[in-house]
Amino acid sequence: MLNTRSEHDRFVDLLRGLGKPVIAGFEATGNYHRPLAFRLLEEGIALRLVSSVAVARTREALHNGWDKNDPRDAQVILHMLQIGATQTYLDPIRAGINDIQELSKTHEFVSKAKTELWHRLLTHYLPLYFPEVGRFAGNSRSDWFLAFLEAFPTPASITAHQKDAFVDAAWDVVGKKVSKARLLGDIYETAQLSIGLPVELDGPAIAMYRMVIAEGRSLIRQRDEIERQAEAVLRDHPDFLRLRQVPGIGPIIAMTILAEAGDLRRFRHHRQFLKFCGLDLATHQSGQFRGQTKLSKFGNARLRRAFWLAAQVAIRQRDNSFRSKFERYIAKDRDNANLRRKALTAVTAKMARTAHAVIKTGTDYRPFIEGPVPSGRTPLRACREGASATL
Repeated sequence: MLNTRSEHDRFVDLLRGLGKPVIAGFEATGNYHRPLAFRLLEEGIALRLVSSVAVARTREALHNGWDKNDPRDAQVILHMLQIGATQTYLDPIRAGINDIQELSKTHEFVSKAKTELWHRLLTHYLPLYFPEVGRFAGNSRSDWFLAFLEAFPTPASITAHQKDAFVDAAWDVVGKKVSKARLLGDIYETAQLSIGLPVELDGPAIAMYRMVIAEGRSLIRQRDEIERQAEAVLRDHPDFLRLRQVPGIGPIIAMTILAEAGDLRRFRHHRQFLKFCGLDLATHQSGQFRGQTKLSKFGNARLRRAFWLAAQVAIRQRDNSFRSKFERYIAKDRDNANLRRKALTAVTAKMARTAHAVIKTGTDYRPFIEGPVPSGRTPLRACREGASATL
């Protein structure tokens, strides 16, 4: 069937003509399924989501081959509906998270474009035209450096002025900086000794250079606008406010969690949520062979990355249970990279359990510095019970 209103109407009429309760299972393809899924839900038809990976594995098992076609896939999906190997479909609009999802995904698109452009500057344009200025770059979220490059793209554009004249010309460009005069003086002296290629300021090469810089500044403005809108939408959201209380979880990560997981209360146990994130452990075993136990990663990759980033922030903060857990893991060999990776993975799983707990229980996060646990795991109650004594 085509993805048009007339085809949707025909399909709904067909289902109504059955005269019985209908459960529809589907394998999602991009976002093309969203309008039809919303229409079916509005018509009172229950929906089940079937994993693409599960469909492929089941097709190979049932038909003893990898041959794929639509009639065969329909048979496989029907079989999976019959055995219950499906997931309940969560529609973003009906769940009230569509706006949050769009903010989160657009922020990710803009951030990736900004990172790619920043790397292009650092690996192509600066090495060609002003290699030494890279040490002044600082934070990639700051706009002042790109504004400065847009005004003074090459050493020649700086040394064309006397030092005092350059400082006056660049004073407002760099914005508010500590020891601004010293910074601009250092940049001027660096420009005098630069080995950058001598190109014309009004030539095509510098025009392309400035075009890329302008694009980078535009991406910064877009990202800032998305963050302002996200703050306006979520500032009174109770789940967002509780997530923000957890060490390591900032506004963007909290928004990503809500956008990708929806209402965390729908997961009855934290193990279900860990599996949804792909943070559950899996082991391949056959006969006498037993493989290494590791993360399954069969879950939401954006959620997994969000908790991984939050864990990296938390272990760098002071006096929280996440850093305590990390330190206990690496105590035997602090320089062992493999041990540190496993420790960070354990902290990531703990971060996901904590996020689920504070929302599931509806209680605020309260710092808890727990002692060593024989099993190596942090109790779930640690995220919501206050410590009897503080460090």
